[in-house]
Amino acid sequence: MNQSERRAWLGLALTRGLGGQSYRALLAAFGGPEQIYAAPGSALKPYLSQPVVQRIAAGVDDAAIAPALRWLDAPGNHLLTLADSDYPPRLLEIPDPPPLLYLKGRRELLGAPMLAIVGSRNATPQGATNAEAFAGALSQAGLTIVSGLALGIDAAAHRGGLVGAASSLAVVGTGLDIVYPARNRALAHRLAEDGALISEFPIGTPSIAANFPCRNRIISGMALGCLVVEAALQSGSLITARLAAEQGREVFAIPGSIHSPLARGCHMLIKQGAKLVESAQDVLDELRWQAAVPAAAATGTCDDPLLAALGFEPVSMDVLAERCGLTPDRLSAMLLERELQGSVATLPGGFYQRIV
Repeated sequence: MNQSERRAWLGLALTRGLGGQSYRALLAAFGGPEQIYAAPGSALKPYLSQPVVQRIAAGVDDAAIAPALRWLDAPGNHLLTLADSDYPPRLLEIPDPPPLLYLKGRRELLGAPMLAIVGSRNATPQGATNAEAFAGALSQAGLTIVSGLALGIDAAAHRGGLVGAASSLAVVGTGLDIVYPARNRALAHRLAEDGALISEFPIGTPSIAANFPCRNRIISGMALGCLVVEAALQSGSLITARLAAEQGREVFAIPGSIHSPLARGCHMLIKQGAKLVESAQDVLDELRWQAAVPAAAATGTCDDPLLAALGFEPVSMDVLAERCGLTPDRLSAMLLERELQGSVATLPGGFYQRIV
């Protein structure tokens, strides 16, 4: 788009009191932002309150759009609108697609087939391992992994997606000049280089709690389906799963221990009709996805007798010693060795869990 069109799109988006629904209604009625600005106030009144009509009649607020224009001057930064041919196609199918999207990174990813992977911010070691493994296998099979850049499962999914051929895309709840949470700054930089980050929120928008459930409709809306790895019953990930179902997307869930609070959300989804999956191939089969390269298994057999005895559920030292037939001293040394290798995690209460 030319500079005049860009100013008009941004000007309307930053008009106080003009929400997405009204913006889309105006576009349908008048054809484009420049035509909306050129329309007489009387033509706008059926769609807007009088104060908003007056703000539009005053023209584009150059001071308000200046931060966005400066941000767009930087390499790799883009603005997408509903009028752009490369606006995410599946997002056009949802009831409330954002009129504008800010993007940092690889614009071509917006047209790629995607799978959403979401889950708990307080992920277990096994949950994070599962998310990264599933994401890597599905990305390698050709599905771009979309998630929300949160701690825990989201971050693990992005890491896995970046390893695969189809990369990963993060939908964030702030302006793209802000990284939240700050602990994911390095990951955000990797996504900007090798994947992408998008937001419907203007440059400078801080972390506001209400924005995160709102952005979930974009995560699910861009994807063919949504995989929930770990989720408590009150998890925000269940909002994304519900939105995915309402949008006609497939919903998948990985089961866990009946004793784990982080498995209860997944189990509830499965009871409600979500597809239980145990491997990346289960997801591909359900989507009838023909991968150019067969997906590597996200879980598999294990040649280590101790890891095989551990399984994937938390186990106490006494139970594990009985399973293995080892003395506590010998078992403790073997567990320490595998913990240093990154294949076992120590949990509170003297429990151990396999994480590979």
